[in-house]
Amino acid sequence: MSIRLLVCDDHEVVRIGVASLLAGTDIEIVAEAANGQEAVKQALKTRPDVILLDVRMPDGDGLATLEQLRAKAPASRVVMLSTYDNPTYIARAVALGASDYVLKGSSRNDIIATITAAAEGQSPSRSGELERIANMMQIRQAIDDDEVPLTQRETQVLRHVALGLSNKEIGRSLGISVETVKEHVQNILRKITVNDRTQAAVWAVRKGLV
Repeated sequence: MSIRLLVCDDHEVVRIGVASLLAGTDIEIVAEAANGQEAVKQALKTRPDVILLDVRMPDGDGLATLEQLRAKAPASRVVMLSTYDNPTYIARAVALGASDYVLKGSSRNDIIATITAAAEGQSPSRSGELERIANMMQIRQAIDDDEVPLTQRETQVLRHVALGLSNKEIGRSLGISVETVKEHVQNILRKITVNDRTQAAVWAVRKGLV
């Protein structure tokens, strides 16, 4: 049984390259899109099993498109496609419900395996950044520092802050309200005596949280 795939990338050469890589496999490209708006439209029209979605596109953030796709076409799995092995992108992709994250420089076998695993609802196919960061985002150990008594949840929220997630994305990832996230962030800033999220992120890196 073939896997129905929608490919969204603003560069035609990338879309052609993906089609070439998948020739002769069980993965069938049922539609293409050059921007996020078109991707949502094609996803609703063709109902693909998997959507291969570029992270960065001229008409806006591919991750914003991911959020729309998860809301409007929840049956389709989304694999983010990127040139960048960027922890912030990966963390946001995890929080917004991506099935996996694959680099444009990956091998043919890795790309096929990633799409196939996503279609079958399996865990991330590569034992790389997405799996590592997804696991790290869920760790809830408290920081045992005499001077900084952060709770388990505050430590978890701080880790998300350090990865560059917004309050909304943190709430979605942890299953808590935005108001609760804001309260945790304020408590964290007060406890570690910093003024903003950037300083908190630097503190978290120094403590080895990310």
